[in-house]
Amino acid sequence: MAGVGSVADDSGSWDTTVSYDHTAVLILALDTTTRGGSIAITRDQVVAAVVEGDASRTHGERLPEEIQRVLTAAGVAAADLDLLVVASGPGAFTGLRIGIAAIQGLSMVVGAPVIGISALDALAELTWPAVDTSVTTLAAWMDAARGEVFAVDYTRSGQSDPVVASPAAILSTISPNPTGIAFVGDGASRYRADILAWAPHSAILPLPVALAPTLALIGGRRVDAAGPPHALQPLYIRRPDPELERLRRSGA
Repeated sequence: MAGVGSVADDSGSWDTTVSYDHTAVLILALDTTTRGGSIAITRDQVVAAVVEGDASRTHGERLPEEIQRVLTAAGVAAADLDLLVVASGPGAFTGLRIGIAAIQGLSMVVGAPVIGISALDALAELTWPAVDTSVTTLAAWMDAARGEVFAVDYTRSGQSDPVVASPAAILSTISPNPTGIAFVGDGASRYRADILAWAPHSAILPLPVALAPTLALIGGRRVDAAGPPHALQPLYIRRPDPELERLRRSGA
């Protein structure tokens, strides 16, 4: 087994003292932040197989089948997996919970540690190599429904905190001279007209392919943070609908 983290013994308890080499890791990564999503397996930081999800079916209906498909395509068994990575958010509440629950369940079966990675981080990392060197800020926007986007601004040296707001509210916080900024993500595509009305010459980049391979590569680099399945925490940014409804009814 490769990596650094917690692994389960035969009793099901987690030994946090286990240390192992993360340079030869077999990783499965899962993204359910979008309707389609994707699953990938990497070996030694090289992509071995990718399955893009069927957006016409729910994640709950198809995840077991798609996980088996990616394992078969990579020629590995679930028991061989060393690390499990999941997009921890942001995204739709139901999709996030299904993806995290699936990875937690798989972790408990195969005894591999898990780590959650922001889908926005993966989106930005996947996009940077194709960005012109004149771009100094990459604005990653994911559609958050309700006329809002989940957003993070990435620079060559850091990033902003994630927010959820209307495109107009987010654009109002950016310098009125938007040179060196590019937008990417399904949120940027959906609100393209808003962006171009704000700055007609803004660069709106094509939507990237499946995020799962990039999630796996990031997870492999951050494997020191991997741990037991119960430690996974969703990155909602916005409170889930049931909680908002409870607050509305209570008058909070």
